[in-house]
Amino acid sequence: MAGHSKFKNIMHRKGRADAVRSKLFSKLSREITVAAKSGLPDPTMNARLRLAVANAKAESMPKDNIDRAIKKGAGGDAESYDEVRYEGFGPGGVALIVEGLTDNRNRAAANIRSTFSKNGGNMGATGSVAFMFDRLGQIVYPAKVGSEDKVMEAAIEAGAEDVESDEETHTIFTGYESFAEVAAALEASLGEAKSTKIIWRAKGGTPISGDSVGTLMKLLDALEDDDDVQSVYGDYEISDEDLGSSANPAGRRPRRIHPGQETG
Repeated sequence: MAGHSKFKNIMHRKGRADAVRSKLFSKLSREITVAAKSGLPDPTMNARLRLAVANAKAESMPKDNIDRAIKKGAGGDAESYDEVRYEGFGPGGVALIVEGLTDNRNRAAANIRSTFSKNGGNMGATGSVAFMFDRLGQIVYPAKVGSEDKVMEAAIEAGAEDVESDEETHTIFTGYESFAEVAAALEASLGEAKSTKIIWRAKGGTPISGDSVGTLMKLLDALEDDDDVQSVYGDYEISDEDLGSSANPAGRRPRRIHPGQETG
């Protein structure tokens, strides 16, 4: 029975992982399709599509999936998606920004509002927390691309605004307007990035601890599980102790390179 239970546990975890990956691919496909539909279906001639394809490749999305998503957008028969943004507060007064692509604004707004209220938060009006964030470009490279000094030098020469490094990645931040230019310069000096995207980066941080951490993790998971949601950003600051404690029952460890970086 022990062996059977262990097998079932492994299968459950694998099933959960597969489901998460499937949802990720779905969100990446949607972005590719919208990008292809909004401009030329050629990544070399469409900056938004080029970024979407690069991010899909970084997540090991199969080439066939990428090609299908592009053809769907280029064919003109794809669903029409609206870009939406919702703002609100989570447990402990944490500020959150939710970005999405939806074919039904009413459904999306109702679902997001319900998710906030069911998980210790409340959705606010547009602009209620955006002023607490900066709109920036984010370019991520794996640590193996070079030392902190090498990446910092390349970032300065490319015109980036900030660099933060840890054991796994180098994260480079750029101005919103100069994002494409800086990304191209970095690709010339460091090679293709792991991911490139426009993000919301918090100007400051809101510390939370104890039970609020677990509640926040549930809220973030619920938001990211929504099919209409593409990205979630927050200004939370959580200690390593609280991240590893029972206050985080979901076992979810958000990246803490800087408050406001995309969760997930």
